[in-house]
Amino acid sequence: MTTSLTPSAGLDLFRQEAPGFDSPSSTRVADAVLTLLALRGGDRRTGLPEPTPDLVRQLLIHDVPVLVCATESELDLFPAVLSALADLVRAKGRLNAKRHARLLAAIEAAVPEFRREMAAPSRLTWPRWYASLMRADGTPVEDRDAVLAWLAAYDRTPRADRPALPAQLLPANVMEQTDMTRIAFTETLLRAFAADVEQPSPAGPLLPGLAQEATDLAADTHDDPTEGLIAELDRVAATLMDRWTAAGLSDALSGPYAHLAPGPESSPHLVLADALLDHHLSYYGDSTVPLPPPPSPPAPEELRGLLQRAPLPALLTAAVEDPGAATEDVRRLAVTCGLLQEGDNGGPTPGPAAEIWAEGGTPQDLVELAADILATVVGRLTDDPETAGEYADDADHLLYALYERGCAPESVARKAAEYGDWLIAPGVENRPVPVPDSVPAEYATPTPQELTALLGLPALSDEDRTALDAPARELAAVVDRLATTGAVFRTGDTFGLTPLGMVTIQYALRAGAVAAPDRETVTGWDAATLIEAARVWPPDSASRTLADWLAVRTEAAWDELLATLASARNAIEDLAPARLLFRCLDTAAAPVESLRGLLTDPVLGAYALEALCARGEQDEQHEQADADLVPLPARATLLLDDLDVCHREDRRAEFLDEEAPYPESGVVTAFDAAAATWPGGAGALIAALAEADAYRAHRVLDHLSARHGDPGVAALARRAAEAASPLSQLRKNRKKSKRKKPRR
Repeated sequence: MTTSLTPSAGLDLFRQEAPGFDSPSSTRVADAVLTLLALRGGDRRTGLPEPTPDLVRQLLIHDVPVLVCATESELDLFPAVLSALADLVRAKGRLNAKRHARLLAAIEAAVPEFRREMAAPSRLTWPRWYASLMRADGTPVEDRDAVLAWLAAYDRTPRADRPALPAQLLPANVMEQTDMTRIAFTETLLRAFAADVEQPSPAGPLLPGLAQEATDLAADTHDDPTEGLIAELDRVAATLMDRWTAAGLSDALSGPYAHLAPGPESSPHLVLADALLDHHLSYYGDSTVPLPPPPSPPAPEELRGLLQRAPLPALLTAAVEDPGAATEDVRRLAVTCGLLQEGDNGGPTPGPAAEIWAEGGTPQDLVELAADILATVVGRLTDDPETAGEYADDADHLLYALYERGCAPESVARKAAEYGDWLIAPGVENRPVPVPDSVPAEYATPTPQELTALLGLPALSDEDRTALDAPARELAAVVDRLATTGAVFRTGDTFGLTPLGMVTIQYALRAGAVAAPDRETVTGWDAATLIEAARVWPPDSASRTLADWLAVRTEAAWDELLATLASARNAIEDLAPARLLFRCLDTAAAPVESLRGLLTDPVLGAYALEALCARGEQDEQHEQADADLVPLPARATLLLDDLDVCHREDRRAEFLDEEAPYPESGVVTAFDAAAATWPGGAGALIAALAEADAYRAHRVLDHLSARHGDPGVAALARRAAEAASPLSQLRKNRKKSKRKKPRR
């Protein structure tokens, strides 16, 4: 590429007219600032690109943090160059005093965020990462030979001895930022080239000679001129990024040292990561909603053994040691995962991941390799005639579902029934399944009695078992194929994630930008953050995590947690999931005074009384004294939550018994029992339920109005249900929020 292709942004003129920017660091910063301003459309009629408040923010907050490597001591140079440039533009008569002051204020205002963005791990790219390591080692980054020598030495350094990426940052995150930066910068150059053609500056073209170079390249390669232009723009982008990071780095990281800056094409686990992200968004609609942490992740020193002892990785070990003895399928898998690569003579040779396999990788390297192996197997399931089908197509969702339920063991039969739209009882669908000590390797569908307990369905028969047998066996075959990776296990009807599988899926989730915290992170949260997250977790996961959170704190943490539960107000209208966490707590371990202090709470008072009575530590007189402290709203809240459970059971019973669409209602029975002793009777109780939680009261009272045999009670419930409907509540809230018009 000719030097005429580099942008003509006025660096020499700036250095002449703005003394004090003669050092190599100042020159490099000035080059980046002037070039980026010009590429972003800064007016160059005076020979220098003119900054504006919007361009200043674009430059400091969005461009420099991903394109330029700068030390802490160099950060002040960026606003200094911009301020000096503003002064020069003012001196040339292009800015009046007011606009000049506004521009200087914009520069000053952007500096704090600029510093944060420059330090943010999320803005790191491979060129910026390696340039920062070189500069920390004292390598002259403007010397191409020195840069290549540093890369060669780094490549020889064992992986375990190399500097680690910043905490919580994965290679996948750097890959994504690198790709986005390269694409966005090329697009910026393309827009600048278009502006050169369509609206040429009086100062001359910004990218002189680019069109001719692209045409010549297309002629030499017989390509479309447009493709030649894009290729030249990519080369310009690489040249500029090398000037602002390290000389020759772009060619090195796309050539002999490409394995040091892997991209998506060499990372199979990113396909799995994208699928897991899709499933998470389908479940929760937001990638930042956290999943429960794994219960027992393996120690870092255990990872290698867990991975290499699994059936498929054991075959890969043999393939790395003797590629010629491995089957073609295993060799292809090893190549896909980077353990082997095609040699110059056509035969396989050790690939970039072979060192990880042979005692050279970090724990993160091993987990990433495990994720690559798992992702490759998931991708091949649909092509295998033994596993092809609905379950093979949904294997990534199966892995997500296992992790989302807190990594608790699941039942093959129950999962197959779920796929088949069987009406599994809500109380058992997330219940962990015990892992048997030993069973035959061949899958056998549980007996009708076992299925009744697993599914929560009454009196299942041999016919029901037969109906579930084929789907369950098909699912078991998919689970067994996943189990060859070491990430999944199956013992009889029970299957789930192994400790290796837990950290592998967690890694893939994080690579897909899904919030998948570990136990240490979660136990470090404050009470409000914990409750907001745990309210959507399966009860067993929530119970375990709440217990872990309390275990690392003093008894005073109970007061903090209970107070937060009582005051929880979620971003959604349904407040019940937060308060229902009370039943996930081991209240037998709670200080008695913490529970007694909650008795007068209008939301959790009755829950606290229930917990105190369950402990059985007080005589009848003291229990009555505690009961007298509980306000009616708290009693109504507890009753409403119990009635909501009855409502779900009623609805399920109606679906199960089509011949009797209106069986005996649990809601009516429980409501009548409570109304018999409620002050003011059924009408007062209905009003109290609606006041306690309109969101849940609406569906409970609507159901009660349709099932209750007393027309008067049914009418009261109907009116209360209508008033508690989401639409009525929305109108009510809007009315409250309207401000009175000021009097004239």
